Amino acid sequence: MKRWILICLLPVCWLPYLTGQAVLWRTTDGVIAFTSDAPLELIEARSPQMQGVIKPADGGFAFSVEMRTFQGFNSALQREHFNENYMESHKYPKATFTGRIIEQVDLTQDGTYTVRAKGILTVHGVEHERIIKSTVVVKGTTLLLTSAFTVPLAEHRISIPHVVYQKIAEEIQVSVEARFQRTTPKP
Repeated sequence: MKRWILICLLPVCWLPYLTGQAVLWRTTDGVIAFTSDAPLELIEARSPQMQGVIKPADGGFAFSVEMRTFQGFNSALQREHFNENYMESHKYPKATFTGRIIEQVDLTQDGTYTVRAKGILTVHGVEHERIIKSTVVVKGTTLLLTSAFTVPLAEHRISIPHVVYQKIAEEIQVSVEARFQRTTPKP
């Protein structure tokens, strides 16, 4: 009898996996970069350790990056000031963006899609709702995501001391490039 029940339930248990409902796109090495282009100084840094997941079934997504993984800057001292004085990385170790894709697109099918991601961007411990436009290219088991947007420092309570206000831009330009791989969770 147990065998008969198992045989009858097996197709039902596997149905979400067979219909693509359980497909996920994952990245562990996306690149997120920022540029501060102020009148007296250009600061650029990047992290190749952004992590993310996209769930095609409902358009849900989640991205995060550890603040201390950003490299570049114009000096080691500048990187230290970024982590200690501005981002307070000991207190707010991650920046995250979670939400849903607005457009109804089938990210399990090959193609190029322009989408808007609506969600909560958390930087410096401050949540702010954002809509961020992105380009997504799906080809086989790979998804490429690119995006560019600005982050006003004031929205995330990041203050610029008067002494350096001409060296740090009030709005930071952010770019994201990530290669995702298709995965199917084990039942």
